[in-house]
This record gives sequence, structure tokens and C-alpha cells, in this order.
Amino acid sequence: MYVVTGAAGFIGFHLARALLARGAAVVGVDDLNPYYDVGLKHARLRHLTDLSPTAFAFHLADVADAAAFAAAVGRYAGRVTHVLHLAGQPGLRHSLADPVGPVRANVLGQAVVLGWASDLPALRHLVYASSSSVYGTGSEPPFAEDARADGPTSAYAASKRGAELVAAAFASARGLPVTGVRPFTVYGPWGRPDMAYYEFTRRLLAGEPVRLHGGGRMRRDFTYVDDAVAGILGVLERPPGPGRHPVYNVGRGRSESTESLLRHLERLLGAVARVEFVPATAGEREVTEADIARLRTDTGFEPRVSLAEGLERFVAWYHGYHRGRP
Repeated sequence: MYVVTGAAGFIGFHLARALLARGAAVVGVDDLNPYYDVGLKHARLRHLTDLSPTAFAFHLADVADAAAFAAAVGRYAGRVTHVLHLAGQPGLRHSLADPVGPVRANVLGQAVVLGWASDLPALRHLVYASSSSVYGTGSEPPFAEDARADGPTSAYAASKRGAELVAAAFASARGLPVTGVRPFTVYGPWGRPDMAYYEFTRRLLAGEPVRLHGGGRMRRDFTYVDDAVAGILGVLERPPGPGRHPVYNVGRGRSESTESLLRHLERLLGAVARVEFVPATAGEREVTEADIARLRTDTGFEPRVSLAEGLERFVAWYHGYHRGRP
């Protein structure tokens, strides 16, 4: 049995769907945080239930609330073999206005989930999501996993690095089989409306100006969600040895500009953007790019979906999902 926290979130949903497609029993946990459209989160959960109403069970709970989380998942303790911990508070920009939220969700929530998992009698492996944002000052792209991660540039980045240190402590002190993954700018169908590709699409279709941060010079390692899921599940199948706490980058291994992202979307949508160049947000790196050599070597991972193909799939989903919706 698999427990997926953040099952109503973007990556958590796709992981749960992939596991259900394999015939696994999945317990999903999510607090349905209103950080973005809760209706989209409910739609993801309906999709999972429709896929397998007997194999998927959902529980509403906040992972940072130890009592609520234990009440939600305690009944499954004897059967859980794997945990995918994706719940958390995303958003570097959001953390500028609310620095407490990510620390509570990402650090306290991490401790709660790992503490519960440490007592699971059949646990084989727990994999949690960190972030590419941990590569702050003092590290340069392409980022390898041993690059400096002690110079966070936002409360969000600090919370994710803090979560990694909590995991390392549980691996060392309690022998928890735990591994971290650092996803790089994951995009695709059922995605997050706060991310650039989704917001650009909405604005292009609405005829609204499109804001390009950093004068259009920003570059990101855009990673299609199916590739990210393949990488994470590959890691899940490789539990670490006693006391070890490996961390893996999950990305495509190349960066492309946000202006290139916009040009792809213009072509796919048959629209021409009215561009507004705005300054980069405080704490944003101009370039992110993953060194994925470790993931390739250990799991055979190979990203398969180009940005052009991934955006084409996203746009097809977007039209279908938003038909009749605002």
C-alpha cells in the first residue's frame, strides 16, 4: 500500500494516478489548501476516484497537524510499504508575503510525516519532494546534488532545505529509509495555475498582457510531469542503505528561456502576446538547470518529452478542462 501526501496537488496527483495504473492501492492525503483554485484540486481527486474507486482512498488532513494526520492514516499503518510525501506549501513569490506558511507546512509537516513513517512495521521506502530552489547563493548551474545549498534566497527555499536536514536526521538517528528529490520546474496537464506556462496561456487566450520577469532573460529547466513522475518512481524503487539519505535532482537537464516558453504558447494558441517586461522577483535565480547524471546512473532515467511537445499536451488539456469554466 502507498500513501501519497499532497494527492490533490499537481505532482502528487500524477504520482497517485501512475500508481493506480499499476494496480496499487493508494491512500491520498491533502488539506485542500486554497493557495490556488480548490476546484482544480477537487477535479483531480474525482479523476483518481473514477480511475479506481476501490483502490483509491482519500482523507482530508493537514500533515503539519500531527493528531489530524495520525487520525487520517493510522488505520493503514500495518499495510503501508511506501510513502510519497508531496504535501507542502509551494511558491517562492508567495513566501515573500507569508514566510511562516512554508516553514510550518514544509518543515513541521516533514517532521510529522517522517515521525509517523518511522513506526511503520512494513515500510520499505519514503520519498519526499524538496525543490530546486535549495540551490541558492554560492552555487552555479547546472546544479549537481553536492552543490552548495546553504545560501537560501527565500523563506520557501529555506523551508525546503530545512526539510532535507530533518530527513537526514531521521535517516541517521532512526534508520528511516528516506530519499529526497529536487524537482525542476515541473509543468503539464492538471498543472498549477500560479506557474508561468499556465498563467501565460490564460492571459494569451484572454487578450491580457503577459508579464516576463527579469526582462525575458530567465531560464528554467522545464520538466514535463510524466518525466518527473518516472524519475521519482525510479527513485522510490531504490531504497537507501541504513543511515543513508540520498538526494536526487529530477529535471530535463537543460534550460530554456521563459521567452521561448511564451513563443511556443503563441504558436499553439494562435495568439500574439502583448509583453510587459518586469523585474525579477527577489530571491529568483536567473537560470536553473539540473545535473541529472546521478539519477541517470542510479535509475536509468532519461527525460523523453521536449518543451514543445509537453506544451502541446498541456494546451490540449487546458482547452478540455476549461471549456465552460472561467
